[in-house]
Amino acid sequence: MNRKNNLPSFAFLFLGAAIFSALGFGIGQNVGEIKPPILDAAAELIGLSFTAQEKDSMISTLTTHRSNYELLRKHKLDNSVGPSLVFNPLPQGFLPSQHQESYDWGLPTLVPLPTADVDLAFMPVHQLSVLIKSRQLTSERLTQLYIERIKTHSDTLKCLVTLLEERALNQARALDRELAAGTYRGPLHGIPFGVKDLFSLPGTKTTYGAMPYKDQVLDETATIITKLEDAGGVLVGKFTLGALAMGDVWYGGITKNPWNLKQGSSGSSAGSASAVSAGLVPFAIGTETLGSIVSPSTRNGVTGLRPTFGRISRHGAMALSWSMDKVGPISRSVLDNAIVLSILNGIDPKDPATIPAAFNYSVKNEVKNLKVGYFSSFFEGNRPGIENDRAVLDLLKNQGIFLHPVVLKTNVNPGPLVSMLLVEGAAAFDELTRLGLDDQLVAQHKGAWPNVFRAARLIPAVEYIQMSRQRSLLTEEIHALMKEYDVIVTPSFAGQQLQITNLTGHPALCLPNGFGANGSPTSITLLANLFEEEKLIMLGRLIQENSEWQAKRPPLFSK
Repeated sequence: MNRKNNLPSFAFLFLGAAIFSALGFGIGQNVGEIKPPILDAAAELIGLSFTAQEKDSMISTLTTHRSNYELLRKHKLDNSVGPSLVFNPLPQGFLPSQHQESYDWGLPTLVPLPTADVDLAFMPVHQLSVLIKSRQLTSERLTQLYIERIKTHSDTLKCLVTLLEERALNQARALDRELAAGTYRGPLHGIPFGVKDLFSLPGTKTTYGAMPYKDQVLDETATIITKLEDAGGVLVGKFTLGALAMGDVWYGGITKNPWNLKQGSSGSSAGSASAVSAGLVPFAIGTETLGSIVSPSTRNGVTGLRPTFGRISRHGAMALSWSMDKVGPISRSVLDNAIVLSILNGIDPKDPATIPAAFNYSVKNEVKNLKVGYFSSFFEGNRPGIENDRAVLDLLKNQGIFLHPVVLKTNVNPGPLVSMLLVEGAAAFDELTRLGLDDQLVAQHKGAWPNVFRAARLIPAVEYIQMSRQRSLLTEEIHALMKEYDVIVTPSFAGQQLQITNLTGHPALCLPNGFGANGSPTSITLLANLFEEEKLIMLGRLIQENSEWQAKRPPLFSK
Protein backbone atom coordinates (compact mmCIF):
# COMPACT_ATOMS: atom_id res chain seq x y z
CA MET A 1 0.00 0.00 0.00
CA ASN A 2 1.29 3.45 -0.88
CA ARG A 3 1.02 5.86 2.00
CA LYS A 4 1.53 9.59 1.92
CA ASN A 5 2.97 11.71 4.67
CA ASN A 6 0.38 13.82 6.46
CA LEU A 7 2.70 15.25 9.13
CA PRO A 8 4.63 18.52 8.92
CA SER A 9 8.31 18.00 8.14
CA PHE A 10 9.32 19.44 11.50
CA ALA A 11 7.27 16.96 13.53
CA PHE A 12 10.23 14.76 14.39
CA LEU A 13 12.13 17.73 15.84
CA PHE A 14 9.61 17.91 18.64
CA LEU A 15 9.07 14.19 19.07
CA GLY A 16 12.53 12.77 18.30
CA ALA A 17 13.41 12.38 21.97
CA ALA A 18 10.09 10.72 22.61
CA ILE A 19 10.67 8.25 19.77
CA PHE A 20 14.04 7.22 21.17
CA SER A 21 12.56 6.86 24.64
CA ALA A 22 9.53 4.96 23.45
CA LEU A 23 11.55 2.52 21.37
CA GLY A 24 14.12 1.96 24.08
CA PHE A 25 16.98 4.11 22.74
CA GLY A 26 16.97 6.64 25.54
CA ILE A 27 20.08 7.14 27.65
CA GLY A 28 19.45 7.48 31.34
CA GLN A 29 15.69 7.96 30.78
CA ASN A 30 12.61 6.06 31.82
CA VAL A 31 11.04 4.24 28.90
CA GLY A 32 7.60 5.68 28.29
CA GLU A 33 4.37 4.29 26.94
CA ILE A 34 4.09 4.09 23.15
CA LYS A 35 1.34 6.48 22.04
CA PRO A 36 -0.10 7.46 18.63
CA PRO A 37 1.77 10.80 18.33
CA ILE A 38 5.05 8.92 18.65
CA LEU A 39 4.03 6.64 15.80
CA ASP A 40 3.13 9.67 13.70
CA ALA A 41 6.63 11.06 14.17
CA ALA A 42 8.26 7.68 13.56
CA ALA A 43 6.25 7.24 10.39
CA GLU A 44 7.34 10.70 9.24
CA LEU A 45 10.97 9.62 9.53
CA ILE A 46 10.48 6.64 7.22
CA GLY A 47 8.15 8.31 4.73
CA LEU A 48 4.89 6.60 5.68
CA SER A 49 1.65 7.43 7.46
CA PHE A 50 -0.91 5.29 9.28
CA THR A 51 -4.60 5.67 10.11
CA ALA A 52 -5.77 6.00 13.72
CA GLN A 53 -7.03 2.41 13.66
CA GLU A 54 -3.74 1.11 12.26
CA LYS A 55 -1.76 2.95 14.93
CA ASP A 56 -3.98 1.60 17.68
CA SER A 57 -3.49 -1.93 16.36
CA MET A 58 0.31 -1.56 16.22
CA ILE A 59 0.86 -0.35 19.77
CA SER A 60 0.69 -3.74 21.49
CA THR A 61 2.94 -5.32 18.85
CA LEU A 62 5.49 -2.51 19.13
CA THR A 63 5.43 -2.82 22.91
CA THR A 64 6.30 -6.50 22.52
CA HIS A 65 9.09 -5.62 20.08
CA ARG A 66 10.51 -3.16 22.60
CA SER A 67 10.41 -5.77 25.36
CA ASN A 68 12.30 -8.11 23.07
CA TYR A 69 14.92 -5.41 22.44
CA GLU A 70 15.42 -5.15 26.18
CA LEU A 71 15.85 -8.92 26.44
CA LEU A 72 18.35 -8.91 23.57
CA ARG A 73 20.42 -6.19 25.22
CA LYS A 74 20.90 -8.26 28.33
CA HIS A 75 23.14 -10.53 26.27
CA LYS A 76 26.40 -8.70 25.66
CA LEU A 77 27.77 -9.14 22.14
CA ASP A 78 31.47 -8.73 21.45
CA ASN A 79 32.47 -7.00 18.25
CA SER A 80 33.84 -10.34 17.03
CA VAL A 81 30.37 -11.93 16.87
CA GLY A 82 29.01 -11.62 13.34
CA PRO A 83 25.43 -11.99 12.10
CA SER A 84 24.04 -15.31 10.89
CA LEU A 85 23.41 -13.74 7.47
CA VAL A 86 26.71 -13.75 5.54
CA PHE A 87 27.28 -11.69 2.39
CA ASN A 88 28.34 -13.75 -0.61
CA PRO A 89 29.55 -11.73 -3.62
CA LEU A 90 29.39 -14.64 -6.08
CA PRO A 91 26.82 -14.05 -8.85
CA GLN A 92 24.51 -16.91 -9.76
CA GLY A 93 26.38 -19.68 -11.53
CA PHE A 94 29.83 -18.21 -10.89
CA LEU A 95 32.49 -20.12 -8.96
CA PRO A 96 36.16 -19.11 -8.69
CA SER A 97 38.84 -21.57 -9.75
CA GLN A 98 40.07 -23.92 -7.05
CA HIS A 99 43.17 -25.10 -8.95
CA GLN A 100 46.20 -23.56 -7.28
CA GLU A 101 49.44 -23.51 -9.26
CA SER A 102 52.98 -22.75 -8.13
CA TYR A 103 53.96 -19.10 -8.01
CA ASP A 104 56.57 -17.66 -10.31
CA TRP A 105 57.39 -14.13 -9.16
CA GLY A 106 60.26 -13.65 -11.60
CA LEU A 107 62.65 -12.53 -8.85
CA PRO A 108 66.35 -12.10 -9.69
CA THR A 109 68.93 -14.31 -8.02
CA LEU A 110 70.99 -11.33 -6.89
CA VAL A 111 70.21 -7.75 -5.88
CA PRO A 112 72.98 -5.24 -4.97
CA LEU A 113 73.01 -4.27 -1.29
CA PRO A 114 72.68 -0.47 -0.91
CA THR A 115 75.44 1.28 0.98
CA ALA A 116 73.08 3.75 2.66
CA ASP A 117 70.53 2.61 5.22
CA VAL A 118 67.93 5.04 3.89
CA ASP A 119 68.12 3.39 0.47
CA LEU A 120 67.68 0.01 2.12
CA ALA A 121 64.65 1.27 4.03
CA PHE A 122 62.85 2.26 0.83
CA MET A 123 63.52 -0.96 -1.06
CA PRO A 124 60.46 -3.01 -2.02
CA VAL A 125 59.75 -6.37 -0.45
CA HIS A 126 60.68 -8.36 -3.55
CA GLN A 127 64.21 -6.91 -3.50
CA LEU A 128 64.65 -7.17 0.26
CA SER A 129 63.62 -10.80 -0.06
CA VAL A 130 66.49 -11.52 -2.44
CA LEU A 131 68.97 -9.76 -0.14
CA ILE A 132 67.91 -11.92 2.80
CA LYS A 133 67.76 -15.18 0.85
CA SER A 134 71.26 -14.55 -0.56
CA ARG A 135 72.40 -13.74 3.00
CA GLN A 136 73.71 -10.32 2.05
CA LEU A 137 71.37 -8.96 4.71
CA THR A 138 70.11 -10.34 7.99
CA SER A 139 66.56 -10.01 9.21
CA GLU A 140 67.93 -8.66 12.50
CA ARG A 141 69.75 -5.79 10.78
CA LEU A 142 66.72 -4.96 8.63
CA THR A 143 64.33 -5.15 11.55
CA GLN A 144 66.57 -2.93 13.68
CA LEU A 145 66.74 -0.41 10.84
CA TYR A 146 62.97 -0.12 10.63
CA ILE A 147 62.59 0.02 14.40
CA GLU A 148 65.00 2.95 14.54
CA ARG A 149 63.13 4.72 11.75
CA ILE A 150 59.85 4.17 13.58
CA LYS A 151 61.34 5.65 16.74
CA THR A 152 62.68 8.62 14.80
CA HIS A 153 59.65 9.48 12.67
CA SER A 154 56.47 8.01 14.12
CA ASP A 155 55.85 10.89 16.51
CA THR A 156 56.08 13.37 13.65
CA LEU A 157 53.64 11.34 11.58
CA LYS A 158 51.44 10.28 14.51
CA CYS A 159 51.21 6.90 12.83
CA LEU A 160 52.13 4.43 15.60
CA VAL A 161 50.11 2.89 18.39
CA THR A 162 52.42 0.10 19.58
CA LEU A 163 56.07 -0.67 18.81
CA LEU A 164 56.87 -4.38 19.24
CA GLU A 165 60.64 -3.99 19.46
CA GLU A 166 61.72 -6.88 21.67
CA ARG A 167 59.27 -9.34 20.14
CA ALA A 168 60.29 -8.36 16.61
CA LEU A 169 64.02 -8.62 17.22
CA ASN A 170 63.61 -12.04 18.82
CA GLN A 171 61.65 -13.19 15.78
CA ALA A 172 64.24 -11.78 13.39
CA ARG A 173 67.15 -13.51 15.17
CA ALA A 174 65.28 -16.81 15.13
CA LEU A 175 64.61 -16.47 11.40
CA ASP A 176 68.27 -15.71 10.75
CA ARG A 177 69.20 -18.90 12.60
CA GLU A 178 66.69 -20.85 10.52
CA LEU A 179 68.15 -19.54 7.29
CA ALA A 180 71.69 -20.33 8.43
CA ALA A 181 70.51 -23.88 9.10
CA GLY A 182 69.09 -24.16 5.59
CA THR A 183 65.41 -23.45 6.24
CA TYR A 184 63.89 -20.77 4.03
CA ARG A 185 60.19 -20.01 4.45
CA GLY A 186 59.69 -18.06 1.25
CA PRO A 187 59.81 -14.48 0.00
CA LEU A 188 58.58 -13.00 3.29
CA HIS A 189 61.29 -14.73 5.32
CA GLY A 190 62.72 -12.11 7.69
CA ILE A 191 60.72 -9.21 6.21
CA PRO A 192 59.36 -6.70 8.78
CA PHE A 193 55.77 -5.50 8.48
CA GLY A 194 53.08 -3.60 10.36
CA VAL A 195 49.34 -3.93 10.83
CA LYS A 196 46.47 -1.53 11.26
CA ASP A 197 45.56 -1.38 14.95
CA LEU A 198 42.26 -3.16 14.58
CA PHE A 199 43.93 -6.59 14.37
CA SER A 200 44.22 -8.39 17.68
CA LEU A 201 47.39 -9.80 19.18
CA PRO A 202 47.54 -11.18 22.74
CA GLY A 203 49.47 -9.00 25.16
CA THR A 204 49.19 -5.87 23.02
CA LYS A 205 46.59 -3.16 22.83
CA THR A 206 44.04 -3.22 20.02
CA THR A 207 42.62 0.27 20.22
CA TYR A 208 40.49 0.66 17.05
CA GLY A 209 41.90 4.22 17.12
CA ALA A 210 39.10 5.19 19.50
CA MET A 211 39.22 6.50 23.06
CA PRO A 212 36.71 3.98 24.49
CA TYR A 213 39.05 1.16 23.39
CA LYS A 214 42.47 2.76 23.90
CA ASP A 215 43.45 0.23 26.61
CA GLN A 216 41.67 -2.79 25.13
CA VAL A 217 43.65 -6.06 25.02
CA LEU A 218 42.12 -9.00 23.14
CA ASP A 219 43.27 -12.54 23.84
CA GLU A 220 43.41 -13.85 20.29
CA THR A 221 45.72 -13.59 17.32
CA ALA A 222 44.27 -12.31 14.07
CA THR A 223 44.50 -14.89 11.30
CA ILE A 224 46.44 -12.54 9.05
CA ILE A 225 49.15 -12.08 11.69
CA THR A 226 49.46 -15.84 12.14
CA LYS A 227 49.74 -16.40 8.39
CA LEU A 228 52.31 -13.66 7.84
CA GLU A 229 54.47 -14.76 10.74
CA ASP A 230 54.27 -18.41 9.66
CA ALA A 231 55.55 -17.24 6.27
CA GLY A 232 58.53 -15.55 7.96
CA GLY A 233 57.19 -12.03 8.40
CA VAL A 234 58.36 -9.99 11.41
CA LEU A 235 55.67 -7.85 13.00
CA VAL A 236 57.29 -4.62 14.19
CA GLY A 237 54.33 -2.41 15.01
CA LYS A 238 50.64 -1.67 15.09
CA PHE A 239 49.75 1.50 13.22
CA THR A 240 47.00 4.04 13.63
CA LEU A 241 43.57 4.18 12.06
CA GLY A 242 40.88 6.80 12.10
CA ALA A 243 38.60 6.05 15.05
CA LEU A 244 36.47 2.97 14.33
CA ALA A 245 37.81 2.88 10.77
CA MET A 246 36.86 6.33 9.51
CA GLY A 247 39.30 9.02 8.39
CA ASP A 248 42.69 9.79 9.91
CA VAL A 249 41.60 11.30 13.25
CA TRP A 250 42.27 9.01 16.20
CA TYR A 251 42.46 9.53 19.96
CA GLY A 252 46.13 10.54 19.66
CA GLY A 253 45.66 13.20 16.98
CA ILE A 254 45.74 13.24 13.19
CA THR A 255 48.00 10.85 11.28
CA LYS A 256 50.10 12.84 8.79
CA ASN A 257 50.89 12.53 5.12
CA PRO A 258 54.72 12.27 4.78
CA TRP A 259 54.55 14.33 1.59
CA ASN A 260 52.78 17.21 3.30
CA LEU A 261 52.79 17.34 7.09
CA LYS A 262 50.03 19.95 7.05
CA GLN A 263 47.75 17.32 5.54
CA GLY A 264 46.25 14.23 7.14
CA SER A 265 47.11 10.77 5.85
CA SER A 266 43.47 10.10 4.90
CA GLY A 267 41.94 6.92 6.13
CA SER A 268 41.07 4.80 7.61
CA SER A 269 44.26 2.76 7.06
CA ALA A 270 46.06 5.99 7.85
CA GLY A 271 49.03 4.74 9.83
CA SER A 272 49.70 1.75 7.58
CA ALA A 273 49.91 3.91 4.45
CA SER A 274 51.85 6.72 6.14
CA ALA A 275 54.43 4.30 7.58
CA VAL A 276 55.01 2.57 4.25
CA SER A 277 55.30 5.90 2.46
CA ALA A 278 57.90 7.19 4.93
CA GLY A 279 59.99 4.01 4.81
CA LEU A 280 59.15 2.85 8.34
CA VAL A 281 58.11 -0.61 7.09
CA PRO A 282 58.22 -2.19 3.61
CA PHE A 283 54.58 -3.24 3.82
CA ALA A 284 51.61 -3.04 6.16
CA ILE A 285 48.13 -4.48 6.32
CA GLY A 286 45.08 -2.27 5.99
CA THR A 287 41.36 -2.78 5.66
CA GLU A 288 38.73 -1.28 3.40
CA THR A 289 34.99 -0.95 3.77
CA LEU A 290 34.38 2.05 1.51
CA GLY A 291 37.78 3.39 0.44
CA SER A 292 40.04 2.85 3.45
CA ILE A 293 42.86 1.29 1.42
CA VAL A 294 42.38 3.26 -1.80
CA SER A 295 42.16 6.68 -0.15
CA PRO A 296 45.27 6.57 2.11
CA SER A 297 47.25 4.77 -0.60
CA THR A 298 46.45 7.67 -2.89
CA ARG A 299 47.25 10.38 -0.35
CA ASN A 300 50.55 8.78 0.68
CA GLY A 301 51.76 7.70 -2.76
CA VAL A 302 51.89 3.96 -2.09
CA THR A 303 50.38 0.89 -3.71
CA GLY A 304 47.26 -0.63 -2.14
CA LEU A 305 45.45 -3.82 -3.04
CA ARG A 306 41.84 -4.31 -2.03
CA PRO A 307 41.19 -8.01 -2.68
CA THR A 308 37.88 -9.63 -3.54
CA PHE A 309 35.47 -9.79 -0.61
CA GLY A 310 35.96 -13.17 1.05
CA ARG A 311 39.48 -13.86 -0.21
CA ILE A 312 41.25 -12.95 3.07
CA SER A 313 40.12 -13.83 6.57
CA ARG A 314 38.98 -11.06 8.90
CA HIS A 315 39.16 -13.19 12.04
CA GLY A 316 40.67 -11.11 14.81
CA ALA A 317 39.88 -7.84 13.05
CA MET A 318 37.46 -5.19 14.26
CA ALA A 319 34.15 -5.45 12.44
CA LEU A 320 32.58 -2.30 11.05
CA SER A 321 30.46 -3.84 8.31
CA TRP A 322 30.34 -7.64 8.15
CA SER A 323 29.13 -7.50 4.56
CA MET A 324 31.69 -4.97 3.29
CA ASP A 325 34.92 -5.22 5.34
CA LYS A 326 37.96 -6.41 3.36
CA VAL A 327 41.63 -6.91 4.32
CA GLY A 328 44.52 -6.03 2.01
CA PRO A 329 48.21 -5.12 1.77
CA ILE A 330 49.76 -1.68 1.30
CA SER A 331 53.33 -1.59 0.00
CA ARG A 332 55.77 0.12 -2.32
CA SER A 333 54.99 -2.05 -5.37
CA VAL A 334 52.37 -4.14 -7.12
CA LEU A 335 54.55 -7.24 -6.94
CA ASP A 336 54.96 -6.85 -3.18
CA ASN A 337 51.21 -6.84 -2.75
CA ALA A 338 50.94 -10.00 -4.86
CA ILE A 339 53.45 -11.79 -2.65
CA VAL A 340 51.56 -10.79 0.49
CA LEU A 341 48.23 -11.78 -1.05
CA SER A 342 49.59 -15.24 -1.85
CA ILE A 343 50.21 -15.75 1.86
CA LEU A 344 46.92 -14.34 3.12
CA ASN A 345 44.68 -15.97 0.52
CA GLY A 346 42.49 -18.84 1.64
CA ILE A 347 39.43 -20.02 3.47
CA ASP A 348 39.36 -19.67 7.25
CA PRO A 349 36.79 -21.60 9.34
CA LYS A 350 36.90 -18.71 11.81
CA ASP A 351 35.54 -16.29 9.18
CA PRO A 352 32.37 -17.68 7.56
CA ALA A 353 32.60 -15.09 4.77
CA THR A 354 35.85 -16.51 3.36
CA ILE A 355 35.58 -18.23 -0.01
CA PRO A 356 38.07 -20.81 -1.32
CA ALA A 357 39.71 -19.57 -4.51
CA ALA A 358 43.02 -19.98 -6.26
CA PHE A 359 45.36 -17.05 -6.81
CA ASN A 360 47.52 -17.97 -9.77
CA TYR A 361 50.15 -15.46 -10.73
CA SER A 362 53.15 -16.16 -12.94
CA VAL A 363 55.56 -13.71 -14.49
CA LYS A 364 55.37 -15.87 -17.62
CA ASN A 365 51.72 -14.93 -18.24
CA GLU A 366 51.58 -12.56 -21.21
CA VAL A 367 50.22 -9.19 -20.13
CA LYS A 368 49.53 -8.14 -23.71
CA ASN A 369 46.93 -10.88 -23.99
CA LEU A 370 44.74 -9.05 -21.46
CA LYS A 371 41.60 -7.34 -22.71
CA VAL A 372 41.79 -3.93 -21.05
CA GLY A 373 38.96 -1.44 -20.82
CA TYR A 374 38.74 2.06 -19.40
CA PHE A 375 35.81 4.14 -18.19
CA SER A 376 36.15 6.65 -21.02
CA SER A 377 33.91 9.41 -19.65
CA PHE A 378 35.99 9.60 -16.47
CA PHE A 379 39.04 10.62 -18.49
CA GLU A 380 37.27 13.56 -20.14
CA GLY A 381 37.14 17.19 -19.04
CA ASN A 382 39.58 19.32 -17.06
CA ARG A 383 39.22 18.24 -13.45
CA PRO A 384 42.34 18.39 -11.22
CA GLY A 385 44.69 15.46 -11.76
CA ILE A 386 43.18 14.30 -15.02
CA GLU A 387 46.52 14.75 -16.81
CA ASN A 388 48.03 12.13 -14.53
CA ASP A 389 45.18 9.73 -15.29
CA ARG A 390 45.55 10.23 -19.03
CA ALA A 391 49.30 9.64 -18.71
CA VAL A 392 48.57 6.08 -17.56
CA LEU A 393 46.44 5.46 -20.64
CA ASP A 394 49.25 6.83 -22.81
CA LEU A 395 51.77 4.56 -21.08
CA LEU A 396 49.61 1.50 -21.70
CA LYS A 397 49.12 2.41 -25.37
CA ASN A 398 52.86 2.88 -25.75
CA GLN A 399 53.36 -0.60 -24.31
CA GLY A 400 51.12 -2.11 -26.95
CA ILE A 401 47.94 -2.43 -24.88
CA PHE A 402 44.75 -1.81 -26.85
CA LEU A 403 42.25 0.09 -24.71
CA HIS A 404 38.51 -0.45 -25.07
CA PRO A 405 36.20 2.40 -24.00
CA VAL A 406 33.67 1.26 -21.40
CA VAL A 407 30.61 2.94 -19.92
CA LEU A 408 29.85 2.39 -16.24
CA LYS A 409 26.08 2.34 -16.08
CA THR A 410 23.86 0.44 -13.68
CA ASN A 411 20.12 0.25 -13.18
CA VAL A 412 20.67 0.18 -9.42
CA ASN A 413 21.73 3.42 -7.71
CA PRO A 414 24.55 2.46 -5.31
CA GLY A 415 24.17 5.57 -3.16
CA PRO A 416 21.28 4.39 -0.96
CA LEU A 417 22.86 0.94 -0.55
CA VAL A 418 25.75 2.43 1.44
CA SER A 419 23.27 2.75 4.31
CA MET A 420 23.83 -0.98 4.84
CA LEU A 421 27.29 -0.09 6.11
CA LEU A 422 25.80 2.46 8.52
CA VAL A 423 23.29 0.00 9.94
CA GLU A 424 25.94 -2.68 10.41
CA GLY A 425 28.31 -0.18 12.00
CA ALA A 426 25.60 0.95 14.42
CA ALA A 427 25.05 -2.70 15.35
CA ALA A 428 28.77 -3.41 15.70
CA PHE A 429 29.08 -0.50 18.15
CA ASP A 430 25.63 -0.71 19.67
CA GLU A 431 26.74 -0.01 23.23
CA LEU A 432 28.55 3.19 22.28
CA THR A 433 25.16 4.68 21.44
CA ARG A 434 23.01 3.03 24.10
CA LEU A 435 25.40 3.67 26.99
CA GLY A 436 26.42 7.18 25.91
CA LEU A 437 30.05 6.19 25.33
CA ASP A 438 30.08 7.81 21.90
CA ASP A 439 30.85 11.20 23.42
CA GLN A 440 34.39 9.89 24.11
CA LEU A 441 35.20 9.86 20.40
CA VAL A 442 37.26 12.82 19.21
CA ALA A 443 35.21 13.60 16.10
CA GLN A 444 31.71 14.84 16.97
CA HIS A 445 30.59 16.64 13.80
CA LYS A 446 27.43 15.69 11.91
CA GLY A 447 29.26 13.27 9.64
CA ALA A 448 31.14 11.56 12.48
CA TRP A 449 30.31 8.13 13.87
CA PRO A 450 28.35 9.24 16.96
CA ASN A 451 25.71 11.01 14.88
CA VAL A 452 25.85 8.44 12.07
CA PHE A 453 25.27 5.55 14.49
CA ARG A 454 22.38 7.31 16.21
CA ALA A 455 20.66 8.09 12.92
CA ALA A 456 21.25 4.57 11.59
CA ARG A 457 19.16 3.09 14.41
CA LEU A 458 16.11 4.64 12.78
CA ILE A 459 16.68 2.92 9.42
CA PRO A 460 13.94 0.26 9.27
CA ALA A 461 14.93 -3.40 9.05
CA VAL A 462 12.64 -3.75 6.04
CA GLU A 463 14.60 -1.09 4.15
CA TYR A 464 17.89 -2.78 5.06
CA ILE A 465 16.64 -5.99 3.48
CA GLN A 466 15.48 -4.08 0.41
CA MET A 467 18.96 -2.58 0.11
CA SER A 468 20.43 -6.06 0.28
CA ARG A 469 18.13 -7.28 -2.47
CA GLN A 470 19.09 -4.37 -4.73
CA ARG A 471 22.72 -5.06 -3.92
CA SER A 472 22.25 -8.56 -5.38
CA LEU A 473 21.05 -6.98 -8.60
CA LEU A 474 23.99 -4.56 -8.61
CA THR A 475 26.43 -7.45 -8.17
CA GLU A 476 24.94 -9.25 -11.16
CA GLU A 477 25.18 -6.08 -13.26
CA ILE A 478 28.83 -5.45 -12.43
CA HIS A 479 29.71 -9.10 -12.97
CA ALA A 480 28.13 -8.94 -16.43
CA LEU A 481 30.26 -5.86 -17.20
CA MET A 482 33.52 -7.10 -15.70
CA LYS A 483 33.46 -10.54 -17.33
CA GLU A 484 33.79 -8.79 -20.71
CA TYR A 485 37.24 -7.47 -19.73
CA ASP A 486 40.28 -8.69 -17.86
CA VAL A 487 41.03 -5.29 -16.33
CA ILE A 488 39.29 -1.92 -16.38
CA VAL A 489 41.30 1.26 -15.76
CA THR A 490 39.61 4.08 -13.84
CA PRO A 491 40.47 7.26 -11.97
CA SER A 492 40.36 6.27 -8.32
CA PHE A 493 37.57 8.61 -7.27
CA ALA A 494 35.66 9.37 -10.47
CA GLY A 495 31.97 8.57 -10.68
CA GLN A 496 30.55 5.97 -8.30
CA GLN A 497 32.96 3.12 -9.07
CA LEU A 498 34.48 3.13 -5.58
CA GLN A 499 31.04 2.78 -3.96
CA ILE A 500 29.90 0.20 -6.48
CA THR A 501 32.91 -2.10 -6.31
CA ASN A 502 33.02 -2.00 -2.52
CA LEU A 503 29.36 -3.02 -2.44
CA THR A 504 29.83 -5.81 -4.97
CA GLY A 505 33.12 -7.04 -3.51
CA HIS A 506 35.22 -6.66 -6.67
CA PRO A 507 38.99 -6.30 -6.28
CA ALA A 508 40.89 -3.07 -6.93
CA LEU A 509 44.55 -2.14 -7.26
CA CYS A 510 45.42 1.47 -6.45
CA LEU A 511 48.83 2.71 -7.57
CA PRO A 512 50.59 6.11 -7.75
CA ASN A 513 50.47 8.04 -11.02
CA GLY A 514 52.03 11.40 -10.19
CA PHE A 515 51.41 14.46 -8.04
CA GLY A 516 48.75 17.11 -7.75
CA ALA A 517 49.14 20.88 -7.70
CA ASN A 518 49.57 20.80 -3.90
CA GLY A 519 52.49 18.37 -4.15
CA SER A 520 50.57 15.40 -2.76
CA PRO A 521 50.47 12.13 -4.72
CA THR A 522 47.62 11.06 -6.99
CA SER A 523 46.59 7.58 -8.06
CA ILE A 524 44.97 5.41 -10.72
CA THR A 525 42.88 2.30 -10.00
CA LEU A 526 42.66 -1.01 -11.84
CA LEU A 527 39.56 -3.19 -11.48
CA ALA A 528 39.05 -6.88 -12.27
CA ASN A 529 36.37 -9.49 -11.92
CA LEU A 530 35.88 -11.39 -8.68
CA PHE A 531 38.93 -13.47 -7.66
CA GLU A 532 41.00 -12.37 -10.68
CA GLU A 533 43.61 -10.33 -8.82
CA GLU A 534 46.41 -11.91 -10.85
CA LYS A 535 45.26 -9.82 -13.83
CA LEU A 536 45.52 -6.65 -11.74
CA ILE A 537 49.05 -7.65 -10.79
CA MET A 538 50.01 -8.30 -14.41
CA LEU A 539 48.86 -4.92 -15.69
CA GLY A 540 49.95 -3.04 -12.57
CA ARG A 541 53.42 -4.52 -12.82
CA LEU A 542 53.65 -3.43 -16.44
CA ILE A 543 52.78 0.13 -15.42
CA GLN A 544 55.26 0.25 -12.56
CA GLU A 545 58.11 -1.32 -14.51
CA ASN A 546 57.70 1.39 -17.13
CA SER A 547 57.30 4.40 -14.84
CA GLU A 548 58.92 5.95 -11.78
CA TRP A 549 55.84 7.11 -9.88
CA GLN A 550 56.04 4.43 -7.18
CA ALA A 551 59.78 4.96 -6.65
CA LYS A 552 59.40 8.54 -5.45
CA ARG A 553 60.16 9.23 -1.80
CA PRO A 554 58.85 11.94 0.54
CA PRO A 555 61.86 14.28 0.82
CA LEU A 556 61.59 14.88 4.58
CA PHE A 557 61.99 11.15 5.26
CA SER A 558 64.58 10.28 2.63
CA LYS A 559 67.69 11.60 4.36
